[in-house]
Amino acid sequence: MVLDALLGGLPADRPVTGVQVGIHWTIVGLAEGPGGEPARWGIAKTLLPVEGPGHSHEHEEGSVIEAGRLHTYSAHELIGLIRDGSGPERSIGWAALNALYAPDRSRCVELNARDFLLEHGRGKRIAVIGHFPFVEKLRGAAQDVWVLELNPAPGDLPASAAEDVLPQADIVAVTSLTLLNDTFEPLAKLWRPDATVLLLGPSTPFAPVLFEMGVDYLSGTEIVDPEVASRHVGQGACFKQMEGVQLLTMAKDGAPA
Repeated sequence: MVLDALLGGLPADRPVTGVQVGIHWTIVGLAEGPGGEPARWGIAKTLLPVEGPGHSHEHEEGSVIEAGRLHTYSAHELIGLIRDGSGPERSIGWAALNALYAPDRSRCVELNARDFLLEHGRGKRIAVIGHFPFVEKLRGAAQDVWVLELNPAPGDLPASAAEDVLPQADIVAVTSLTLLNDTFEPLAKLWRPDATVLLLGPSTPFAPVLFEMGVDYLSGTEIVDPEVASRHVGQGACFKQMEGVQLLTMAKDGAPA
């Protein structure tokens, strides 16, 4: 199980220095590591509380446990919220996990996944899991582009089409939201062993263990100015509005071209 692998390889625990939960993004800051590793921040998509029949916010359903005191927790304690927490709590746990997994800079370039796909996807068949803003540009470069979505937009395919689409794809771009909503593993069974696979989005952990699960590239986000990023998160910024961040792509075999 992907979560078990990520938890099994966690770096040493650290004190938490800050937690910020915005309507779009959640970030968690960690103190310097026990071996002198620099202080770090991690980011994850904010999973909102479930709404609909049988769920009500009137009785604090989906609230965050110990809100206002989370900065007194350790990283490993916050990560424990991933398994049984509410939506926002799971996001806090993932942001803490992402903060612990520092990218290996020798295997990274400052590269947007969009640019990687536009360059390497020319003439290829590409499956994109999650509707990203760049898909229309991609359609002009690739032979075929299939977009799979739980809530399909016009031109997208429903997520249920994955069994038909993924075995045809030369390149598979997978939103890291699949880790948060537990859909990564079923999808990983469908793409071809020779397909090039990117895990992309701000929630992507720079965890080498993911390379053992069929992923070739990890395209994620580093928080390089916590003060600026925290201000944007707290004011409800979508990712296009975010500042204080850097896009990185880490490759399984050396720095990506």
